[in-house]
Amino acid sequence: MLMSIALALHVLSIVVWVGGMFFAHQALRPAAVSVLEPPTRLRLWRATFQRFFPWVWLSIVLVLASGLWMMMQFPKPPIFVHVMLGLGVIMMLIFMHVFFAPYGRLKKAVATENWKEGGKALGQIRMLVGLNLSIGLITVIVGTAGKFFI
Repeated sequence: MLMSIALALHVLSIVVWVGGMFFAHQALRPAAVSVLEPPTRLRLWRATFQRFFPWVWLSIVLVLASGLWMMMQFPKPPIFVHVMLGLGVIMMLIFMHVFFAPYGRLKKAVATENWKEGGKALGQIRMLVGLNLSIGLITVIVGTAGKFFI
């Protein structure tokens, strides 16, 4: 029963985080670029991140707690589980960098209406989210099909 709950929390947290990145990077970003002027676009992203990032923090806590708990249930977890953990930790570190560095600069730039600096910060976030999205999709593949490959 506990394993089912841990697995469900683990998967739901990944869906929220990776799915949110996919939506933001592949749908919202191109739409915002095509219809919004830079000041409005930067305000939209600040508001979007303000609502999305608390969910990412919660996802990180749940993914780590559930994943480590599930790993402890096996005397020797398979190698693909260790690969998944390693990729997940890299993703978490990238997110923390985004949150504490370029997102902080984006918030400051929007507050002071410094659109040039806001655009730079948003460009950094976009690149790092694209990287994290790629790692996240690979991690999903490793987690779901890794036992068949490794």
